[in-house]
Amino acid sequence: MFEATDLIHSYTRSDAIADGDLIEVNEAAKEAGFKVPVALTTAAWHELVAWDQAARPHGPLQDEAGRLWDVLSLAVHAARKERDSPVVEYTVRVMEPLENGPRVVPKRAVMHIGPGDNHEPVITIMLSGED
Repeated sequence: MFEATDLIHSYTRSDAIADGDLIEVNEAAKEAGFKVPVALTTAAWHELVAWDQAARPHGPLQDEAGRLWDVLSLAVHAARKERDSPVVEYTVRVMEPLENGPRVVPKRAVMHIGPGDNHEPVITIMLSGED
């Protein structure tokens, strides 16, 4: 009935973006120095970027635009050091609020460059351990 090469279903990058599994950050990525489209997994966004000003103590110290800039600028720096690798791991120091004040926690991020839906180069930033 089916051949081994028959494709039954394909979940594309566009599907992942439409479903909210990937968050495009192309404009900020261009400002940081990227030349190809960049997206973060939702897990990476929530761990590294998301910040609720109203719900968090010490809210004025952080905002999502600044946190995203940190993630992207560190990624650019890491990519320049590892030019020949399609996968680069790097550390992002993330401020987390606590009752007695904020603390900085190192988190491992992974940047992967690979083919997009039309075989164009795209970058995905995720947490270490995601695939």
